[in-house]
Amino acid sequence: MSEQILIPTDLKLHRQSRTLEIIYSDQESYTLSFEYLRVHSPSAEVRGHGTGSEVLQTGKKNVILTAIEPVGNYALKLHYSDKHDSGLYTWPYLNDLCIKQHSLWQDYLDRLDAAGASR
Repeated sequence: MSEQILIPTDLKLHRQSRTLEIIYSDQESYTLSFEYLRVHSPSAEVRGHGTGSEVLQTGKKNVILTAIEPVGNYALKLHYSDKHDSGLYTWPYLNDLCIKQHSLWQDYLDRLDAAGASR
């Protein structure tokens, strides 16, 4: 039995609060900060080329999401003010970012702290 892929029914860009609201058909919605989306980019530049090769993203606190581009029926390409625009946020990956937001964010903050780096 295959797992159902959740596809957002709406996206709302909130520039003032620097968040992207992702709404699903069951009316469940998630609000993700631009910074959170940027530091968890699915690009090789961020994720590396395998476990343990991830690159800690620093100084992204004030990054702006400048554009959202649909890619077929399976992903989004996000463009940021720091010129980063590689990596495709597939529907399953985006849903994972929504569901695991609190633990992924805390892990990111812990890694920043351990590296003596700042947001």
